Amino acid sequence: MKIRKVNIKDIEKLKEIGKLTFAETFSSENSEDNMREYLENGFSTEKLTTELTDQNAEFYFAELDEKTIGYLKINIGQSQTEIKDKNALEIERIYVLKEFHGKKVGQILYDKAIELAKEKNVEYVWLGVWEQNPRAIRFYEKNGFVAFDKHVFKLGNDEQTDIMMKLNLNEKKPVANNV
Repeated sequence: MKIRKVNIKDIEKLKEIGKLTFAETFSSENSEDNMREYLENGFSTEKLTTELTDQNAEFYFAELDEKTIGYLKINIGQSQTEIKDKNALEIERIYVLKEFHGKKVGQILYDKAIELAKEKNVEYVWLGVWEQNPRAIRFYEKNGFVAFDKHVFKLGNDEQTDIMMKLNLNEKKPVANNV
């Protein structure tokens, strides 16, 4: 498997993997109308073009045998959806095709996000995760994230609550006393 930075030439592939993974993850919990509206607007060519040409946003594909099996989107600076702290990096999306769940693809994409955060010398990484997505919440807790706030995410006409989670990168680890 390889991780590759996405560019504007990949827009159709990004649209496809974005819609497919979002639908796989959330369609059973949401109305068909709300899902359709979100998929049309959230993954429109115009919106993805804007995001792909934003110097403060980056997408990465996880690819296996020339097939895109997941992706990552990070934001820094003013492109963050909420906090907009210059000392922070937002993981806006990590999505993996359902058939590849449990195969460490999400962890590899997550590790890439942390590597980027360290390269950009930010103090912390944050994200929002739907309160009704326990699998994702456990994943981020396992990786050291802690909840610090909540915000509303609109899916069509449905207002949903996301748990905002944060990982401080510069916390000093306790030093073992080797006396």
